Amino acid sequence: MNPDGARSPSDEILDIVDEHDVVVGRAPRGEATARGLPHRCVFVEARDAEGRIFVHRRTATKAVFPSHYDMFVGGVVGAGESYDEAALREAEEELGVSGLPRPEPLFKFLYRGGGHIWWSYVYQVRCVLPVRPQVEEVAWHTFLTDAELEGRAGGDDWPWVPDGLEAYRRLRTFRELP
Repeated sequence: MNPDGARSPSDEILDIVDEHDVVVGRAPRGEATARGLPHRCVFVEARDAEGRIFVHRRTATKAVFPSHYDMFVGGVVGAGESYDEAALREAEEELGVSGLPRPEPLFKFLYRGGGHIWWSYVYQVRCVLPVRPQVEEVAWHTFLTDAELEGRAGGDDWPWVPDGLEAYRRLRTFRELP
């Protein structure tokens, strides 16, 4: 709990999963992160009416990858929550909108890196509503074209979240398949 009595994100209960994405237990988010316990996450590519991709810098207070840039909205899947439910909830929360269409599931992969491990489901959604990003999650945002994002993602001037970069690379390959 926070000093004001509100629950901290690290208190959120997550399903802990095995290498086949089968639930084997539950743990608070803070413990799952600290111990590197495998859990579930969603990555949602959000495009505006013109087809540009929502890109943002995470706040400095984030427990994982603070102040890094990301081309996805998303986050952890709560205990007992489905990937689809989490994708819609996270997209609406981070974009600051309600009434978003249900994100379209694309593919799932196991992310391993920097002592972190989570099953990652990648989605896409079109957001034609004006965004009001969640200030606790998003320090800065813009919309970039595919070419602009490709140029930024390949450079060293913006520190990108490594799991988002992995999801982005896999998404590009997924879209190139016949």
